[in-house]
Amino acid sequence: MFDALADKLQSALGDLKGRGTLDDETITRAMREVRLALLEADVNFDVVKQFVAQVRERALGADVQKSLTPGQQVVKIVHEELTELMGSGSSQIAFSPRPPTTILLAGLQGSGKTTAAGKLAGLLARQGLKPALVACDLQRPAAVEQLKTLGRQLDMPVFSMEGKDPVTICREAGTYAAQKGCDVIIYDTAGRLAIDEPLMQELEDINRSSNPANVFLVLDAMTGQDAVNVAETFNQRLNLDGVIMTKLDGDARGGAALSVKEITGKPIKFLGMGESLDKLEEFRPEGLASRILGMGDIVGLVQSAMENFDQEETAKLQAKMEKGTFTLEDFIAQMGQVKKMGPMSKTRKASSNPTKAISTIDDNSCHQYGMT
Repeated sequence: MFDALADKLQSALGDLKGRGTLDDETITRAMREVRLALLEADVNFDVVKQFVAQVRERALGADVQKSLTPGQQVVKIVHEELTELMGSGSSQIAFSPRPPTTILLAGLQGSGKTTAAGKLAGLLARQGLKPALVACDLQRPAAVEQLKTLGRQLDMPVFSMEGKDPVTICREAGTYAAQKGCDVIIYDTAGRLAIDEPLMQELEDINRSSNPANVFLVLDAMTGQDAVNVAETFNQRLNLDGVIMTKLDGDARGGAALSVKEITGKPIKFLGMGESLDKLEEFRPEGLASRILGMGDIVGLVQSAMENFDQEETAKLQAKMEKGTFTLEDFIAQMGQVKKMGPMSKTRKASSNPTKAISTIDDNSCHQYGMT
């Protein structure tokens, strides 16, 4: 994810870090490299133009020029502008004061809506909520059965009705969720291979009848700038609350993720980072900007560790290390917990010594990074 962009941005800014002074020519040359890196990553041209102009204006400001480390200040500016570009606001779901909270997922066929519905339901269940999935996709063959299969894997209820239209299904889903004691309802709606009027009208009817608290557009990151165009069209008809970006692990460029917030004004809420049902993470612009610039995302590392680690077992291993009784079997057990976090390449940029960082995560370290 963002490997090519990260390498080129870090190379473009690396030449500035060691300089004691920065002149107009040096900054111009660096900004040219930044511009090319963003364009090659398939970031929208207008977004790139505005981004580079803002960074250049701030880089030539008095605060940077008078700094003892002007190169580092420019990197800081790029980090702040990247964070702002992707959306500095909260990525949290808007929960209704009176349950259930309703979430409508929309998007084109093939964007990963049904899988995203399952992943989102799993994420909310791990947070202590009880979601229900609603099968409103009556267009794609086996879509309902796929959602039921995901429901069985996640051990959560799936509501469907044969011979009924999607609007009726959504309307009846509320009664079903109440009977099951669910506090979140996720509607999986139909998509098309291209945007057409029947699709948009059906979504508008569902939106009007169910009045969801959250309307999320599911976008395939691998479609590049087409994803941004799709987001614009859906937003005009549905007034989106946010975007779920899928298949980002398979997109080395990442231009859509950097463009969609600036173009549509709607934040990215979640990122799909793999095929399994636990590979959905809340979108944190600051953490992603840090990873792109090679600064490390320690907060993201702590979050991942807290989700995957047995905290009691980790405390025991830490106590053994402090007493000098840490054995090879303990080391193997610790590596087993590290393995749950996925490939080491995912965490290596978060810490120069990720194993050490992970092994010492406890309540104090979580408090230090605001993870209480």
